[in-house]
Amino acid sequence: MKTTIIGLKNHAAEEVTLSGWLYNSRSSGKLLFLIVRDGTGLCQCVMEKGKVPDELFDEFRHLGQESSISVTGLCREETRSVGGYELAVTDAKVICAATDYPITPKAHGVDFLMKNRHLHLRSQRQWCMGRVRHTVIDAIRRFFNDNDFTLIDTPIFTTIAGEGEQTLFEVDYFDRKLHLTQTGQLYLESAAMSFGKVYCFGPTFRAEKSKTRRHLTEFWMVEPEVAYTDLDGLLQLGENFVSYIVQRVLEDNRPQLETLGADIVALEKIAPPFHRLTYTQAADILTSQKTVEFMAEQLDGFEKRKADIKQRITEIEAEDKKGGLKKWRQEKNAKELIELRSELTDVDVKIENNPKHAKLAADFRWGKDLGGSDETIISLMHDKPVFITHYPKEAKAFYMRADRENDKVVENFDMIAPAGFGEIIGGSMREDDHDRLLAKIHNEGYDPAAYEWYLDLRKYGSVPHGGFGLGVERTVAWITGEKHIRQCIAFPRMMDKVYI
Repeated sequence: MKTTIIGLKNHAAEEVTLSGWLYNSRSSGKLLFLIVRDGTGLCQCVMEKGKVPDELFDEFRHLGQESSISVTGLCREETRSVGGYELAVTDAKVICAATDYPITPKAHGVDFLMKNRHLHLRSQRQWCMGRVRHTVIDAIRRFFNDNDFTLIDTPIFTTIAGEGEQTLFEVDYFDRKLHLTQTGQLYLESAAMSFGKVYCFGPTFRAEKSKTRRHLTEFWMVEPEVAYTDLDGLLQLGENFVSYIVQRVLEDNRPQLETLGADIVALEKIAPPFHRLTYTQAADILTSQKTVEFMAEQLDGFEKRKADIKQRITEIEAEDKKGGLKKWRQEKNAKELIELRSELTDVDVKIENNPKHAKLAADFRWGKDLGGSDETIISLMHDKPVFITHYPKEAKAFYMRADRENDKVVENFDMIAPAGFGEIIGGSMREDDHDRLLAKIHNEGYDPAAYEWYLDLRKYGSVPHGGFGLGVERTVAWITGEKHIRQCIAFPRMMDKVYI
């Protein structure tokens, strides 16, 4: 009976056939332990000499990593094996033998892995990341569909800017200059006047010349827009939405989260209400003595962690040098060394950046937009996401609604993920007054003619309305604990890296 690894739990004590790829193997005398992957998980298949033809045993003993194979055997429960089940092999077949697979247990540089992304996707970490991303996307659609939102497909080619012209990608559109979309929001506003609650979901493009771990030039964003709402209503929608996504991942992907080393205990705390700060309160925190002491404590923790990592590396290297280790132990040590050296690099960066970030915080002045280091500091001080509201209007986009009680700020918010993962949602109430919006368009230097249709929305039945955008890759990075956003999409596009 053909089945998948994820379906083995339904076939205990039955003979089944798996079709997949050889993820890893090791031999122990008359036994071969074959780790097979099939896209749904991993399974150990035990081949015993004497119970299969000798030529088959020898063929598989020399078979290379990532060879495609078909394996038949008796399914049995085994809690010590990966996946909780294993196969006692009775027959097997090589579909396509692979040799010299380039991605091995040894350490590989980022450039090498990016150039081999088509193969790197087969690694366990990337597979786990892809499964989590799949759940996040499914949860996004389910949340909005179940809450009476209507999906609106907004254009990729656009004539207007939504987030500043300096980050627009220009394209030649039949001898006319257009741009790749930065946001579907402006189009969604017109749809919200028809359907009430709408959302769009698709790729978004920003020509931002940034090489940080938080930036991609092409990323996926979901954007809801709601008519007849207020800022507090948007905050409630955002926290319910994000909490739902996290709970779905915890429910569907706990094994993947464990493999990725995610902070599951912290994720289990993600539930409304989230923390709320105004921009002014956040500015006061950044320039306070509390932050000075907090950053000093952080630096001390980084230094201690660095010492622990270096000590552990020394212990493993000494064990390897002594020799006589079994293959499984050598592979385990190799994997741990890769992880430790990667963490050491990350800790060194944190140690180097800590004084810089502390100075930036101390020098922060009201009126500036919050930078990545500012968001990191605020998020590290809280155990759940933080809403920061009411930013200075000069620091934000033209379409954001001015606070009628304080014209210096707008009715907007950013949601900052905990543990230093930065902004995952940005949103606002939209300016619903025609004359105020027209003045803002002039102040930004935009051509009012290009926004004529957008201004029409304020002429014909304008209502209070607002929405936000959530970046999928940043959300996946936060949930999984992934340091770099490039690992959170199958084929990342960055300013300096476009390989395949």
